[in-house]
Amino acid sequence: MGVEQGNTRGQVRRISEIRRLRNLGARSEGWLNAVGIYTRDDLSEIGSVLAFKMIQQHGFAPTLNLLYALEGALRNVNWTKLPTDVKNDLRAAVAE
Repeated sequence: MGVEQGNTRGQVRRISEIRRLRNLGARSEGWLNAVGIYTRDDLSEIGSVLAFKMIQQHGFAPTLNLLYALEGALRNVNWTKLPTDVKNDLRAAVAE
């Protein structure tokens, strides 16, 4: 889970750590936070395919590049360096 921080009204808000991950920026972070993913551990527990599907189901329109970026973030590699067979497996998994 993300780091919790209190504010002046005693409310707690979660601080996302997603943007620190390789391949992921502000938009990806916003989409992931919207579906309850705030940390690498959250993403790892859910997996790139389910996270991608959750983002789609939430009404966002991610491209396959996000799917590859999520998987690359979990593997700590640039998404463009994912092997072709991994990309093919990911595409097949989100099509199911």
